[in-house]
Amino acid sequence: MDGGQILLSYIKVWVILLFLSATFQNSKLAAKNAEQDKKRKLAAENSGFVSIDCGAKEDYLDGNTGITYKTDKDFISTGKNTVVAREHYLTTLYFGDMVNSLRTFPEGKRNCYTLKPRQGKNQNYYVRAFFYYGNYDSKNQTQIKFDLYLGVNYWATVQPVKDRQWHYYNIIHYSVTDTIYVCLVNTGFGVPFINGLDLRFMNDSPYRSMDRSLSPVVQADLGSHQSQNSIIRYKDDVFDRIWWLYNLTDSVSIGTETNIDIQGSTNDPYRLPVEVLRTKENFTPEFRVYFHFAEIFEQTAPGKLREFTITLNGLNYGPFTLEYLKPLTIRSNITQEGQVRFSIDATLRSDLPPILNAFEIFVLWPLPDSPTNQTDVDAIMAIKEAYMIDRVDWQGDPCFPLSTWTGLQCNNDNPPRIISLNLSSSQLSGNIAVSLLNLRAIQSLDLSNNELTGAVPAAFAQLPNLTILYLSRNKLTGAVPYSLKEKSNNGQLQLSLDGNPDLCLMDTCEKKQGSFPVPVIASVISVSVLLLLGIITIFWRLKRGRLNVSLSSSVGLSSLKSKNQQFTYTEIVSITNNFQTIIGEGGFGKVYLGNLQDGRQVAVKLLSQSSRQGYKEFLAEVKLLIIVHHRNLVSLVGYCNEQENMALVYEYMANGNLKDQLLENSTNMLNWRERLQIAVDAAQGLEYLHNGCRPPIVHRDLKSSNILLTENLQAKIADFGLSKAFATEGDSHVITDPAGTPGYIDPEFRASGNLNKKSDVYSFGILLCELITGQPPLIRGHNGHTHILQWVSPLVERGDIQSIIDPRLKGEFNTNCAWKVLEIALSCVPPTSTQRPDMSDILGELKECLAMEMSSEMSMRGSVEMSLVLGTDTAPNLR
Repeated sequence: MDGGQILLSYIKVWVILLFLSATFQNSKLAAKNAEQDKKRKLAAENSGFVSIDCGAKEDYLDGNTGITYKTDKDFISTGKNTVVAREHYLTTLYFGDMVNSLRTFPEGKRNCYTLKPRQGKNQNYYVRAFFYYGNYDSKNQTQIKFDLYLGVNYWATVQPVKDRQWHYYNIIHYSVTDTIYVCLVNTGFGVPFINGLDLRFMNDSPYRSMDRSLSPVVQADLGSHQSQNSIIRYKDDVFDRIWWLYNLTDSVSIGTETNIDIQGSTNDPYRLPVEVLRTKENFTPEFRVYFHFAEIFEQTAPGKLREFTITLNGLNYGPFTLEYLKPLTIRSNITQEGQVRFSIDATLRSDLPPILNAFEIFVLWPLPDSPTNQTDVDAIMAIKEAYMIDRVDWQGDPCFPLSTWTGLQCNNDNPPRIISLNLSSSQLSGNIAVSLLNLRAIQSLDLSNNELTGAVPAAFAQLPNLTILYLSRNKLTGAVPYSLKEKSNNGQLQLSLDGNPDLCLMDTCEKKQGSFPVPVIASVISVSVLLLLGIITIFWRLKRGRLNVSLSSSVGLSSLKSKNQQFTYTEIVSITNNFQTIIGEGGFGKVYLGNLQDGRQVAVKLLSQSSRQGYKEFLAEVKLLIIVHHRNLVSLVGYCNEQENMALVYEYMANGNLKDQLLENSTNMLNWRERLQIAVDAAQGLEYLHNGCRPPIVHRDLKSSNILLTENLQAKIADFGLSKAFATEGDSHVITDPAGTPGYIDPEFRASGNLNKKSDVYSFGILLCELITGQPPLIRGHNGHTHILQWVSPLVERGDIQSIIDPRLKGEFNTNCAWKVLEIALSCVPPTSTQRPDMSDILGELKECLAMEMSSEMSMRGSVEMSLVLGTDTAPNLR
């Protein structure tokens, strides 16, 4: 072979190697991209998850579970990282490496993880903590025991070495704060530790309990054939619940490979994993709470029926029927101490025996203590940050659990307030933090023996309960405020200021600082007058140029420029045909039927001379109606404002109000679906007032007579123009004027006068009860009136939905849907406003109910007419 051939051979080999190398690199890149895509997809799926591997060195994706774990460095600043002993290392399929690393807490009485879910407060979260000793300290301990707290309330006593196994504690928790603390408290029986901590957003689940947390006792998948895996969790379960496979005696296990409609099913908000529902127990009666069913056998024989009832601790639920491959969950509405006993029985007309796929039992865990007052928490956190205070026990809630932060004392109120703060000798520097002035309940404040500079704030004198103020041995300057010295001289304040060399304690300091030459004073006054005149001129010009939504009694409504028409009183007389037809009457005055020149029918509300709602209220209603627009709010066509003749012209609502439609003698009986659509319409209107307007608007008098219906039964809220628009997001306001109608009034508002959005939520809950039952809020009886909630409660406890639903419907409703709507209604009416959901959550759940009803109708008829409009409206800014 000559040199040229050899060279050619080398070139060929080189090209082949280059090609193979490129192919290998491309395959590596493709694999890397695929892995990154997988991680991105799982990260998106985990968006409602916080998964912490306590003690891990870096974040990672667990390939078996599909869960992305974070280290705990961003959640806690105390403790030490370590790992279990090598001989105790676990390779648990569903928990990965997370159980093999841990963080220990040899210092401090309590150590707290700080979780700040992006969904914030007033939401449901599933919290789970993992513990595995694994002889990490090589001491073979047998007596470690410590307490676990969720926020300020006791959760569990952890004994992680009791049987040498790993343990977890889980709880479904309704958080009233943006921050959730999970605290480990040292009880003197060894060093506390933790291996893992999970938080799952659960607000789109039906596990809602806002006065107590739900602590699972049993989460059992029945009759499974998967003996090799005793656990089911994420990704099979979208909420990442942990299901243990369980078999019952006197039962037959049956399975299926058929796919059950779970993830996309509007009929199953519980969204159990398919593997849990693919198995069931076929048994003769006797069993118990939170029952999950799915019919997994297609009914080959026509007319075959599987119908059953549930008896739980002596109370009856049902009857229930199952649809093929459609999951059904029945939730108990009772709490019982001691044993839980249940039985599932076929009805007399059932052709098939009862089934059960899975069940859960929860302990309703009390939450007796409230977290520290949020204003105080915000203030002390700002103080901690301003002075970079690094104390081991300054973590978690300032006042609970068990003991307060060092140097801090709280009172016994619920929620507690900070009443004493001792930061003496804490190496503080800089000015006195303005956040200290936000501790409005504080009685004693000690800032002595630090390096504080600047002036003494006069605002300390405005703290209503402050009786002790120690500022000695600092570097404060200037004069001592007169108001502080006066309180000190009067014996109202124990004031200590010694040891501040540049702080002037004498009255002459203020006189010196307050004495200005006459020419200076004259100059200041002249400049101030000129500035004031300039500001007035600018304001007047701006006011003339802007869209007039600022109404006043002196100018009336003559300068209003909007699409709303202004009528003369003569035109009002003509429109109403000399006030011929009365169609309603309220606190404002009579309402007349009218006809505009273009043929439109309108409702004309005329202010009566004896009306309690005078000119000020008239202006308020017009102002609001001009700028607030939504398809589920009654719209204003125009107004009349002539001397004592004032009128509002609205769009005409052909079907009157909901109250009249629900009357027993009503000729047009609303069916179940129409009632659901009305509930959704009203919820959309109210949610817009609460969350779509800035500032939020509180209706104050939501009731069935204020829900008006168009010719097509579209519901619109009326009389919201006399609402209070609140300037802050907190939207609370203390009023002395009566608000609301008997039967609809929020009990918290009645007791305290504190009116807020949740007052409307209570009224909306009563409105839902009216739609469900056909009963008025106050039911007349032989012994006076009974409130609708008192009438409903014993029926709910018996599980008697048939007696609750309006009998005029003659059973033509979806039972599961009816239970869900009733649960939504009852979630709106707890006596404490913080326990009630937001209207956005209520609206979302009602839409699910309507979709469930429509789906049921479609399965029965084979088709369905869609009438639900789910769009959004542009919100006005009322500021």
